[in-house]
Amino acid sequence: MANSAQADTLSPQGTSAPPGSTEPLADLAARYKLTVSGARPGLLAYTRQLWARRHFIVAFANAKTRATYSTAKLGQVWQVLTPLMNAAVYFLIFGYLVKTRQGIDNYVAFLVTGVFVFTFTQSAVLAGSRAISDQLNLIRALHFPRACLPISFTIVQLQQLLFSMIVLGAIVLGTGEPLSFKWLLVVPALLLQFVFNVGLSLVLARIGAVLVDIKQLLPFLLRTWLYLSGVFYSLDQYTKHAPTWVSHALAANPATVYIELIRDALIDSQKNVPLHVWGYGVGWAVLMGLGGYVYFWQAEERYGRG
Repeated sequence: MANSAQADTLSPQGTSAPPGSTEPLADLAARYKLTVSGARPGLLAYTRQLWARRHFIVAFANAKTRATYSTAKLGQVWQVLTPLMNAAVYFLIFGYLVKTRQGIDNYVAFLVTGVFVFTFTQSAVLAGSRAISDQLNLIRALHFPRACLPISFTIVQLQQLLFSMIVLGAIVLGTGEPLSFKWLLVVPALLLQFVFNVGLSLVLARIGAVLVDIKQLLPFLLRTWLYLSGVFYSLDQYTKHAPTWVSHALAANPATVYIELIRDALIDSQKNVPLHVWGYGVGWAVLMGLGGYVYFWQAEERYGRG
């Protein structure tokens, strides 16, 4: 046993060389350009791999969209019915009972827009938290950048929102709002929200891959976020007597920002949002989009292990 131990030459990392060789394994691997199986690629290389699989991302998202409501008789109509029913409940409870509609012109369009836009982020967060933990068989069977999954799930939510936006536009027009060129601002606003949602989905995907119970906690966190985002009440009215830092913090809330941008585009009776709100929208998209992407990439080699 002692002679056998003395015969092995250890590398600086503590690994033994092959029998009959005195060259450390690290040097041997470097000489033959061997790499660790499943090692995380550099960020730029990872991005190139992700871009090369863009068609897979879109195809996976399309398949998920078709499968989501395949067993329901009304199919994809539920994409619209669900937020509409939520809006009806909020209208009854908050609009009539709590009377948050007071002082808001065209409260129906105000409320429905807020519900549809917030639902987009809410659904992306919930889907992202399950993107890794619910796809372990796929992850362990195939090699691909794992970021494909949360991005695909966010695209699914975007597709559902775009379908819902047709109904939202009809509701807004039906409440007396004019169709104008300002509606085109919905496109950059939704694009910024999509980038923000992708980043947030990537963050929750990494957390959900390790902490499976996050799925039980998220509904409570999202409900609190909903109440703080001015979906069914005017933040300006409810923060008139609040400390300045509170009103500024609520106004900078990303969910509030994207809701206000889209309300401003669709509802002519709403007061024009200040230019700095667009700055908030761009800032949140860049911060969460890039930050979430890097945060997810840092754990790339750990997804599906164990």
